[in-house]
Amino acid sequence: MSQRRKKNSSDGETKPRTSFVNKLFRSSKLRPTKAESRKKSNDLEAADFQPSDDTQKTENILDTAKPLTSEMELGSRMEKNEQFLQKLGRKAVNKCLDLNNCGLTTADMREVVALLPLLPDLEKLDISWNDLIGGTLHSLTQQMHLVSKLKILRLGSCRLTTDDVRALGEALEAIPELEELNLSWNSKVGGNLPLILQKFQEGSKIQTLELVDCDLTSEDGAFVGQLLPMMQNLEVLDLSINRNIGGSLNSIAQGLKSTSNLKVLKLHSCGLSQKSVRILDAAFRYLCELRKLDLSCNKELGGGFEDSSAQLAMLEHLEVLDLHQCSLTIDDVMSLTQVIPLLSSLQELDLSANKKMGGSSENLLSRLRFLPALKSLLINNCALQSETFTALAEASAHLPALEVFDLSWNKCIGGNLKLLLETLKFSESLQVLRLSSCSLVTEDVAVLA
Repeated sequence: MSQRRKKNSSDGETKPRTSFVNKLFRSSKLRPTKAESRKKSNDLEAADFQPSDDTQKTENILDTAKPLTSEMELGSRMEKNEQFLQKLGRKAVNKCLDLNNCGLTTADMREVVALLPLLPDLEKLDISWNDLIGGTLHSLTQQMHLVSKLKILRLGSCRLTTDDVRALGEALEAIPELEELNLSWNSKVGGNLPLILQKFQEGSKIQTLELVDCDLTSEDGAFVGQLLPMMQNLEVLDLSINRNIGGSLNSIAQGLKSTSNLKVLKLHSCGLSQKSVRILDAAFRYLCELRKLDLSCNKELGGGFEDSSAQLAMLEHLEVLDLHQCSLTIDDVMSLTQVIPLLSSLQELDLSANKKMGGSSENLLSRLRFLPALKSLLINNCALQSETFTALAEASAHLPALEVFDLSWNKCIGGNLKLLLETLKFSESLQVLRLSSCSLVTEDVAVLA
């Protein structure tokens, strides 16, 4: 924000110095200012600003910082912090300090901590993907009470230590407005999750909880299940790549019954088994608002849908279903044939890398015609056969919204591509057609041309 002082023409005195926070975030050296609107001669001039659309940003904080003790201290602090932000190549916009992937060091963290007393209206703090700051989080959390309006805290891939985890748990009480917490890719979270989240109270405002690849234990999973009933506002839960929580799925599923506002549930590569489908199926009836369900890369899941997919059909708002690399069996496919066509809101379907689908999915693929909202269909590496490919080609004519179609690694397409292209030639939405390693012949290429 660009600001300047005026002089009083009558008495020669200068106007009071602009507050440090406004000067700190003026960004005059980083970006051009907008036209200034003049006020009365005794007022400061201030410029409106518009956040740039291009880079990650550090949001401007309103001019409510505590006054510094002297003009000299103010000027010195302003210069240091402007140099710090310029070094990181970041700009200032509203209420957000976004320093993710900046290569922050321990010394940089001291600079970040020094900023917090000046940012009382901060709502977003993102220092993710700075893997040199592990062990320094306590210095930051000690100042959390100064940013009590914080709504978003992202600490993904920061190599947090056990001490960091403990310090964070103690600090969360100081930010009761928190709506999003991302601790993904921090292995020390595993085994210590209660230290972080134990102070969450009933009625917590948390809407997004992301704990991807945190090396969570079975005990951590059970704790999540106990915690979920306190998180009535939860909309996004991502526990992906925690392979040890499959054993505590009963507890998690029981907790999910209390999260009726949940919109996104990701359990990618969580060590789920056949019986996991039955356990989750019992919870689906309570998740009426669910939009995205990711159960992918759980290779032991195969066979679980045979008798336990009925409640899946009740997810009438489901838009994304990801079952790739789940070792689906012939009986799974038969069961899903009855369910998937009923998901009328479905926009993305990923069944790829399920090779047993090849000769048993003719009815399922044929019934995809009942999903007119489908935008993305991934069936690559499914060992499709001529009959199943023909059924898919015919069904694709009834998918007017289809934008992405991936059929790669299905060898039967070679020599038969014309059948598919005849149905797709009238499509106005298709943007991506992937046909890698499909044994295409000269005739297929000619048809494409």
